[in-house]
Amino acid sequence: MKKIILDTNALMAIAELNIDLFSELEKIADFTYDLYVLEGTVKELKKIMEEQRMRFKRAAKLALGIIKVKGIKKIPSQGHVDDVLVKQSKEGHLILTQDTALKRRLTKPYLTIRQKTKISLIK
Repeated sequence: MKKIILDTNALMAIAELNIDLFSELEKIADFTYDLYVLEGTVKELKKIMEEQRMRFKRAAKLALGIIKVKGIKKIPSQGHVDDVLVKQSKEGHLILTQDTALKRRLTKPYLTIRQKTKISLIK
């Protein structure tokens, strides 16, 4: 079973781009998987809710609600979220992100959102 770890910006894309992340994952994943999120990502989302304006605040609130409702498992993390994601990527886990700088650091394969509507597996 593969582990797919969702980055902060991928979760916020649900509201910002009006994308159904979960049905898109079903379309491209020809393997069994579980969804995970780093505890650091949850902290980032809470910080966005506290400090940002309406659009970002709403997106972060929706993302936190989805994590709870969908029962997405949390991975304990210490340090910078991007560094932990790179480490997880090197261990063979798939990372879903839109962050260009992070994508350069990740080990392939990884997942990204393309054309604001689809998830693509980058090999």
